[in-house]
Amino acid sequence: MNVSDDFRNAKADFDRNGFTVLKGFISPQETATIHENLTRYVNDIVPELTPAEVLYEDKDDPETMFRLEAMQKHDAYFRGLFLDARFVDLASHFLDDDIVPRGVELFGKARRIGNETPPHQDGYYFMLEPPTAMTFWIALDRADEENGCIRYINGSHARGLRPHAMSEVLGFSQGIVDFGPDDLALEEAAVVDPGDVIAHHCMVVHRTDANRSDKLRRALGFVYFGQHASVNREAAEEYRKKLFAKWENQGKI
Repeated sequence: MNVSDDFRNAKADFDRNGFTVLKGFISPQETATIHENLTRYVNDIVPELTPAEVLYEDKDDPETMFRLEAMQKHDAYFRGLFLDARFVDLASHFLDDDIVPRGVELFGKARRIGNETPPHQDGYYFMLEPPTAMTFWIALDRADEENGCIRYINGSHARGLRPHAMSEVLGFSQGIVDFGPDDLALEEAAVVDPGDVIAHHCMVVHRTDANRSDKLRRALGFVYFGQHASVNREAAEEYRKKLFAKWENQGKI
């Protein structure tokens, strides 16, 4: 990859803070195309998905959809975008490793009722050794302090895995148990516009507030693992089964 000075600076931010914002990485024209394909996906594919692949704030109200899982498995357009060299090569640059593409998700917050996301580290869910992974968070709407932008704890990716416990937030089953004032003192809100992309390390602590505004807040998440990271697949699958059984028993899915 021919790395520009901008991307070198972005990697320095990524290494220091655990995240970086790539302003205008996706053009307005391509952002519009993503919106068109997302509408098509929701209309044509979502009705055929399992309860584990689409989550709603209120399962009886389609307007409250906030999560789509494994979109690359169901649609050629999103699979192609996910595997585009722009993202794969840049992920390799950020992680200093060859890349194993992992998956595509939609992260949304419905107007007025979008729940908060508890402080967590993605690496807790990924169960990797070493924890070498990252996410590109592609903004489809403006995300700001009114509708639940991501808030990062600067430098937290370098301080190891924090203790987590089960949360009651659908879609974000774990939260950090000792999150407190020392974290908040280092917190930075990542305010982004459509087409901006956040790159964050799987160990950086992050959270969001609820969306009580009249504005949607949607983003695509592209997850990439480092080639030299190993997944405890048995533990990950067992955790996933127990989690979705719990949500089903509670009537959430």
